[in-house]
Amino acid sequence: MTPHTRIHLIRHGQVAGYDQPRYNGQTDVGLTDYGIEQYHCLKDRLADKKISACYTSDLTRCTTGAGIICQAFGIEPTPRRELREVNIGIWEGMAWQEIQSTWPDGWRARLADLVNYRVPGGENLLDVNARVMPVIDEVVERHKGQEVLVVGHGGVNRIVLLNAIGAPLAGMFNIEQNYGCLNVIDYYADGRATVKLLNG
Repeated sequence: MTPHTRIHLIRHGQVAGYDQPRYNGQTDVGLTDYGIEQYHCLKDRLADKKISACYTSDLTRCTTGAGIICQAFGIEPTPRRELREVNIGIWEGMAWQEIQSTWPDGWRARLADLVNYRVPGGENLLDVNARVMPVIDEVVERHKGQEVLVVGHGGVNRIVLLNAIGAPLAGMFNIEQNYGCLNVIDYYADGRATVKLLNG
């Protein structure tokens, strides 16, 4: 069988303010009690895996959970700033409804061109792809034949998954990523990738 690197890619647990859709971006928001519980459930789900390393966004909603899960494997999470969520610039921390009423033209422009539109002071999807995917490639190369945990965000995870299936970044919202979900991707030595589990 062709050796491969398996990445268990999870989205952080539920965060404060979850009940009102907003762009948290790189704002360091905290987890709810349920968000913490989701990480404990993931730890149980992954208990029979042979995870040898963990890489995580350096934001609290990811590092907290990475610490919970890694205890079961006796490993330390490696925080990587490059795995942070999309920097949404002047919209950071704002509810969608507020953005739509304050910056209606910008809101429509972003929906019309998700890939290239950059909120003032923020990133577009090409920027995020350029910082996230080299880290994923590095992890795959470093951990050939191993299982690795990556703790990320909704936007970041979608970009990793779109790359894995060879889909364009414009398909960002064709993939769901619920709080505390698990994705499994196998990366092969010949450059192929197979998504084994999506938003599980």
